[in-house]
Amino acid sequence: MLGQLIEHANQVTVVDMEASVEHMSRGTYRHVDVLLIVLEPYYRSLETAGRMAALAQGLGIQRVYGIANKVRNARDEAAVLDYCAKHTIELVARIPFDDAIVEADRAGVALIDHNPDALAVAEIRHLARRLAEAM
Repeated sequence: MLGQLIEHANQVTVVDMEASVEHMSRGTYRHVDVLLIVLEPYYRSLETAGRMAALAQGLGIQRVYGIANKVRNARDEAAVLDYCAKHTIELVARIPFDDAIVEADRAGVALIDHNPDALAVAEIRHLARRLAEAM
């Protein structure tokens, strides 16, 4: 059903899927215009992203971008950048680890409502503008 929705959507549809290659191997993504892969600076996350990028290429998805998430320091950023370079994943955003995210989650509210000036919100806004311009 999700594949049909994506195939016939005439507007922007954002689908947040679990960090698994299952949907890729089923071909759920074959009709997407852009695939955003979230990479955290940890081995399993990076390896999953690499498998997803390879599957996306096999499905013919032209625009596959990476988003570094929970970046705490230069070492985290370097790990993600290095992995992306080795696996030809274009990194389009770097979301910092942000205590405001934890605080919003504890309060049970969206980050943008809890702290619209949070660093993560600013980076996500930048990403949204960049994607809108690319479409």
